[in-house]
Amino acid sequence: MRRWVVSGIIMVVLLVLWIQFFPPRFWLNWRKKVPVTPEEGAQLVEKYRCRMCHQIGGKGAMKAPSLDGITRRVKDPAKVPLRLWLKNPQAVKPTTNMPNFHLSDYEIEAILRYFESIDQNMSIDIRR
Repeated sequence: MRRWVVSGIIMVVLLVLWIQFFPPRFWLNWRKKVPVTPEEGAQLVEKYRCRMCHQIGGKGAMKAPSLDGITRRVKDPAKVPLRLWLKNPQAVKPTTNMPNFHLSDYEIEAILRYFESIDQNMSIDIRR
C-alpha cells in the first residue's frame, strides 16, 4: 500500500513540474485569461518588461528590433506570424534570445490589440 502512495506522490510532483515548466495551451488559457483590449495589452507589455529589449511606442531599449509599426510591417492580415512568435519564439527561430513567456491566447490577442492601437496612432500623427 505504501508503494502506491509514494508512486502517487511522485506522479503528482511530476505533473506539477510539467505544468510549471512546460504548460499546455489549455492550461495557459484557463489560468491566464485576460480581457482582449489595448489597455490590457499595455499592462502586459509592462508586466513582461518588453521595453527592456524592444522599443514600443518610441520608448524602450534597442537591444532587440523595434516593435513600432510591427502590425503594419507584417504582410499577413491575420498576423499569424506575430501570433506564432508570441506563442513560442524558439519554435519560429531557435537561436532567438527572446524568452518564451508562455503567454495565453488571450494575452497574445491583447498585446496585438495594443500594438495595433499604437500603430494606428502613429500613422495618424504622421499625417498631421
